[in-house]
Amino acid sequence: MSETYQHYIAGEWTDGDGSETFTSRNPATGETLGEFQQGTPTDIDRALAAAEDAEDEWQALSHIDRAEYLWDIYHELRDRTEELAQVVTKECGKEISEGRADVIEAYHMVEWAAGDARHPKGDVVPSEIPSKDAYMRRKPRGVVGCITPWNFPVAIPFWHMAVALVEGNTVVWKPAEQTPWCGQIIAEMFEDAGIPEGVFNMVQGFGDVGAEIVDDSRVDTVLFTGSAEVGQEVAAKVAQQPGKLAACEMGGKNAIVVTEKADLDIAVHSAVMSSFKTTGQRCVSSERLIVHEDVYDEFKERYVDLAEQVSVGDPLSEDTFMGPLIEPEHLDKVRRYNDLAKQEDVNVLVDRTELDADEIPDGHEDGNWVGPFVYEADPDDPLRCTHEEVFGPHVALLKYSGDIERAVEIHNDTDYGLSGAIISEDYRQINYYRDNAEVGLSYGNLPCIGAEVHLPFGGVKKSGNGYPSAREVIEAVTERTAWTLNNSKDIQMAQGLSADIKTSGDD
Repeated sequence: MSETYQHYIAGEWTDGDGSETFTSRNPATGETLGEFQQGTPTDIDRALAAAEDAEDEWQALSHIDRAEYLWDIYHELRDRTEELAQVVTKECGKEISEGRADVIEAYHMVEWAAGDARHPKGDVVPSEIPSKDAYMRRKPRGVVGCITPWNFPVAIPFWHMAVALVEGNTVVWKPAEQTPWCGQIIAEMFEDAGIPEGVFNMVQGFGDVGAEIVDDSRVDTVLFTGSAEVGQEVAAKVAQQPGKLAACEMGGKNAIVVTEKADLDIAVHSAVMSSFKTTGQRCVSSERLIVHEDVYDEFKERYVDLAEQVSVGDPLSEDTFMGPLIEPEHLDKVRRYNDLAKQEDVNVLVDRTELDADEIPDGHEDGNWVGPFVYEADPDDPLRCTHEEVFGPHVALLKYSGDIERAVEIHNDTDYGLSGAIISEDYRQINYYRDNAEVGLSYGNLPCIGAEVHLPFGGVKKSGNGYPSAREVIEAVTERTAWTLNNSKDIQMAQGLSADIKTSGDD
């Protein structure tokens, strides 16, 4: 890997103004995957200038013409799915079926956005004045800044960018610094598609590069997916800039409610998927399992048995369920929270924080390995371990007694509100959860992970202030204008307002 990869600005590959580079590493092996230019404020300035200059030409195209560029990318994503799945898995560490699903989700999103170009736009509404037509139109906001995370390094960038581009905006994108190789490939796809210069721009780098995007007045909308801490800062900064919007999807302390009416086969399966897929590194991963006392003992026995046996290993192997954590710093964080739980005197049921040597694949000794950590706690205790997001395979079992109202009360006892699930064969319990759980994404008799690209994806409370994905992202990247057109020679007003012009000489 002698080549140092560049930024993509104004239709050209460039080293930018910085002299620093950074490295992408395989989290399973520690090996170097590539060297990348580290962006600077000056690089963002150039990218935003290019995006601003390209606005008029791009907006002059029809939705359908703009979508044609994305159709080329759609076909490339489909044709290269297996190749790109390997890249995703090597760079972010999630097991290969998840790497594959990441690419498939990306081309589903591109397909949806490009297909939406031919769907009706706007709404016609009746006016109370018969001679008037009333309708709503949308127009692009302008320059959209996209800041995306490492755990879905192909899918989420297209959540942000596909719709933004079809709707007529230009884009400046900062990929996650942990997955710049995926960013490089996506930028190459835009170049291959022949997108006009300045319409799409990518600057690699760290948080200071993202901060420049957030702070610059030329950015009309910021789309952010990432941690709650950074997302809150993004939202706060944007709120101080009149006319600018932010749609931020952030983390969670998500829960699954298992009622006394649950099918335990579904419950255990859903809980294991929600807790340990992506090694717990999904914003929708479940770190709390709220289980009714009538089924608690059986659920615990079955769940603990699987947590002790779930396969941790080479993410490129089809037999692996959990790969490594993303980086050494995150491994340290998860270990600290596991230690904190012990200090808070919970009852530890599974502790695979330090894996046995024979569990680590040959040649992977330098990976960021950790296994499941499961414990029981009192749902009424104000513990940090049960209330703070860990973003890893760190799971609390919380036993409750009483009715569904009590379960939902425990469920909502968190500053977050992203995702959650209920497992029950009683539709009344499901409906109560549906109506009262404080979440943006809900699942019934399913794991609380997974997304379909045409559905909104975002949370409430500390988990988000918008939906930077799918259908709802249209709200963030367009302005809606209400139009009223008079078809009469006379002016007649709604609400009975007089349209007569009176002068001082009138009697």
